[in-house]
Amino acid sequence: MDVLTDNFSLYGQGFLGTLRLTLYSSLLALVVGVVVAGLRVAPVAALRWIGTAWVTVLRNTPLTLLFFAMLLGLPRFGVALPFELFAVLALGCYTSAFVCEAVRSGIATVPVGQGEAARSLGMTFGQTLGTVVLPQAFRTVIPPVGSTLIALAKNSAIAGSFSVVELLSTYKTLNENGYSVIRAFAWIALGYLFLTLAISAVFNLLEKRSGVAR
Repeated sequence: MDVLTDNFSLYGQGFLGTLRLTLYSSLLALVVGVVVAGLRVAPVAALRWIGTAWVTVLRNTPLTLLFFAMLLGLPRFGVALPFELFAVLALGCYTSAFVCEAVRSGIATVPVGQGEAARSLGMTFGQTLGTVVLPQAFRTVIPPVGSTLIALAKNSAIAGSFSVVELLSTYKTLNENGYSVIRAFAWIALGYLFLTLAISAVFNLLEKRSGVAR
């Protein structure tokens, strides 16, 4: 317990760093993931190709490699951003590929007749997708998207290796100060557990309110 009480401020900064990374990366992943899912089901072949390429490349690229590309590669092209923002971009873009596939699977559950009916009323593809298809697909994508964002929260630990302040990075300071490795990691694990349980609770609530039977 002394590890936590003696270093409460350090743990707090790390937890808030992880919380910020998770929140901002999740928002980016959700927005980009939905957009890319729309590209993947678009009637234009070029758009479908772009969506497929995005998902294929990111899903098959190790997240650590993507961090290296963002934090070390982009500055060579004159892109100078805070390390935390680079980490958000890496996490958000990587996770968007998985969000896209979850949303696309939800879109596939919507009867084809719904889209055809919307188009017969003169609605464009974007209008059909945004007002008819996605609202119906929303209920079925809640569980997989929730699991994806939980994985994102845990993946944020990689950012600590790139000078980003987050929960796991507190271990370095604690180790230098001579604290027990096991106790230090135990409190770090509890921090991640608290965060992932909170995300799970939010998505369980959304699932119940959407009326999806378990």
